[in-house]
Amino acid sequence: MYAVIGATGNTGRVVAEDLLAAGLPVRAIGRSEERLATLVEKGAEAAVGDVSDDEFVARACDGVGGVYHLIPPRYDVDLLAWQTESGKALVSGIRDAGVPYVVNLSSVGAQHREGTGPIAGLREQEDRFNELTETNVLHLRPGWFMENMYMMLDAIRGMGVLGMPIPGDLPVPMIATRDIGAEAARRLAALDFDGHHIKELLGPREYTLTEVAAIIGAAIGQPDLPYVTVPEEAAAEGFEQMGAHPATVSAFLEMYRGFGEGRVVAQEARSAANTTPTTLEEFAVGLAAAYNA
Repeated sequence: MYAVIGATGNTGRVVAEDLLAAGLPVRAIGRSEERLATLVEKGAEAAVGDVSDDEFVARACDGVGGVYHLIPPRYDVDLLAWQTESGKALVSGIRDAGVPYVVNLSSVGAQHREGTGPIAGLREQEDRFNELTETNVLHLRPGWFMENMYMMLDAIRGMGVLGMPIPGDLPVPMIATRDIGAEAARRLAALDFDGHHIKELLGPREYTLTEVAAIIGAAIGQPDLPYVTVPEEAAAEGFEQMGAHPATVSAFLEMYRGFGEGRVVAQEARSAANTTPTTLEEFAVGLAAAYNA
């Protein structure tokens, strides 16, 4: 049996579906029974509860041979405080359940313990797992999620630009979450790691945000879509309009600065082992469908 935390999210859903497709039993962990229903129809067990409750986590992970772990994000509260609260509960529950294998979702840039906003919170979670001497842990450190571009669609519609507080000529490894989920499922099915290890996932290649604007623009029928480096104040206003907690807004601004100042960078040289297949051009097909819906 495998447990998948955040099973209705972008990566967790793929992990659960891939394991089920391979004929492996899955316990899907989430906050909403309704949202877990699709996975239940495909053969998963559902465990509905709050991952900041270590006793729930221990029950949900009881008897499993491997766990896909992530800290489900929340933006309506202080994200860093939530990462600490839920992160401690998750590790405690997994430890108490005696889980032997964990694939943990972290991030490129987690080599730093500060100066990277929510990525630093993911590094803290790596450190917590590394204290579990009886648990084999693989920390996946992917690049920038291509799915983040869905949050930019309203701004593109309204202002006709793609804008973030990051230099437009900065190369950034970008990855589709489906590829993260596929790698996590593959490693869980194989259980081919021991001890504590880090693996970066760098997407198909690095993209500058100027390139991203051109690729998205071509897909949505706006080939001249420009990229604009916006001031932090404008980015903060956008987060606030989405209902983000003030401390969470500050954390994301710190992360953006971490990109611009060279802290959020890969440590591994690009190789076949850390390159994933889905290109931004392929991903943009679905993005365009959402834009034009």
